[in-house]
Amino acid sequence: MSIKVSMISLGCSKNQVDGERLLADLRHSGFELVGDVSRSDVVIINTCGFIQSAKEEAIENILEMGLLKKEGTIKGIVVTGCMAERYRDEILQEMEEVDVVLGIGSNTEICKAVSKAAGGERFSRYGEKESLPVCGERVLTTLPYYAYLKIAEGCDNHCTYCAIPQIRGRFRSVPMEKLLEEAEWLAGQGVKELVVVAQDTSRYGEDLYGSYKLAELLRKLCRIEGFRWIRTLYCYPDKITEELLDALAEEPKLVKYLDIPIQHCSGEVLKRMNRKMDREKLSALFAHIRERVPGITLRTTLITGFPGETEEQFEELCEFVNEIQFDRLGCFPYSAEEGTPAARLPDQLEEDVKADRAEILMKQQALLAERLNEAKLGQHVEVVVEGFDKYAECYYGRSRADAPEIDGKIFFTSEEKHVMGDFVKVRLTEVMDYDLMGECLW
Repeated sequence: MSIKVSMISLGCSKNQVDGERLLADLRHSGFELVGDVSRSDVVIINTCGFIQSAKEEAIENILEMGLLKKEGTIKGIVVTGCMAERYRDEILQEMEEVDVVLGIGSNTEICKAVSKAAGGERFSRYGEKESLPVCGERVLTTLPYYAYLKIAEGCDNHCTYCAIPQIRGRFRSVPMEKLLEEAEWLAGQGVKELVVVAQDTSRYGEDLYGSYKLAELLRKLCRIEGFRWIRTLYCYPDKITEELLDALAEEPKLVKYLDIPIQHCSGEVLKRMNRKMDREKLSALFAHIRERVPGITLRTTLITGFPGETEEQFEELCEFVNEIQFDRLGCFPYSAEEGTPAARLPDQLEEDVKADRAEILMKQQALLAERLNEAKLGQHVEVVVEGFDKYAECYYGRSRADAPEIDGKIFFTSEEKHVMGDFVKVRLTEVMDYDLMGECLW
């Protein structure tokens, strides 16, 4: 009888793609994949280890699966992903619930790991980070109409707050021909929305081809039959090229949407973060992007309470957010991660100060988002159907301006029946905080 395996994948979309490759290896080797952990013999917990809250979530999941193991519902627990790579043998030493820990460089040993865990054996493996597979088969775990395409692994930016270079290693692009082959396969699986991701998508190709090749890659992806929307996340502001803006303005399949994490606007804070921009340059960049790509949706991510951030610098950040009027914004209190330069900086702020500042900024953004949404009322927008809300008795989905899993929804009524992945036209009629209501036109 084959071993039944399930996976809990945590963290970002990039880690999710790694998990999909693990599942493909298992299925190819004859393991039975199940969606319900209570029906499995072995549970893989594909962890995130980026910030404290992510580690806490991973530990909670391990402990929860540990209870199922103690009850005899499951036989083994395998831990993979960023936390496994970052904390290595500490996990086995401190968490008796765990049977096997695989660092990212040993993902190719997943079949052995599951077999050993099912038999009650405990071990760990940590291969070279560069051994992590960056292409190959996948078992898609997203909704059937969209998928992620990871175009690079690792990061060389060395932002002082970030542990990713330690965890994931140096930046390395996936060869373009491999990406196009994978994208063709995704389109053949029925994927209509392709979401391009990496730790730094804007740097794609520099290590392989000597210059940034994201724009060229995106244009080639647009030639693939089947895709309707192609979206790009995680672009660094200092690497936004004119070629990329040209592609966004010219290619119909490229949604006019850019995710550009800036973290802060104060030049002093950004310098301590080892980031390359300042407020003046950022303001000029966003104005230029909006001029070159009219109607573009801009998303960013910010950090509050970075070591040494003064009240004046936080107020400057609030002013900047009001000035730029980002369409989408996420904000996180600074998390001091061991082993990072920022964790050793003087003037560390209290946790409540960091959290209060993040809350203030998000409340400010909520008011701005409501005003921006109100300006859209009466517009007709294309929406991809994601499901039906039986309590609200209406459908819901996303527009081109909304990335999966991180942005808002559009709820709409319709006299017609729709299925997940349909594209419909909706007239916007009402605002609900970050979400919108409307009625289907066809």
